[in-house]
Amino acid sequence: MMATKFPVIPAVAPVHQPERDGGGSVVLERRTQKTKPPQMYQVVMLNDDYTPMEFVVVVIQEFFGKDLEAATQIMLKIHLDGKGICGVYSRDVAATKVDQVLDAAAKAGHPLKCISEPVDF
Repeated sequence: MMATKFPVIPAVAPVHQPERDGGGSVVLERRTQKTKPPQMYQVVMLNDDYTPMEFVVVVIQEFFGKDLEAATQIMLKIHLDGKGICGVYSRDVAATKVDQVLDAAAKAGHPLKCISEPVDF
């Protein structure tokens, strides 16, 4: 003889208390939920004295989808200011972009550095 037990379902407390309108019906309060947008990360390329400017321009075009003029402007900002923002993405996409840039630089034998950092709004 085999005995089976039915699962015990715990009672769930209501999220909010119903209000009575005096007529015997129940009125529930609707609460809107607000979600925050995801934290964004900027991909920053750092200047060094060894990586050719042409290589930096090609990397920016290839991995960040910039045209020649925009890529050249970013490269000049990196060269003159020591760093430049190549794009702003979600955390996972930014990490992938950084990995792509570092991998391409290593394969080409250049010490180019690239990082991602949170964007503060």
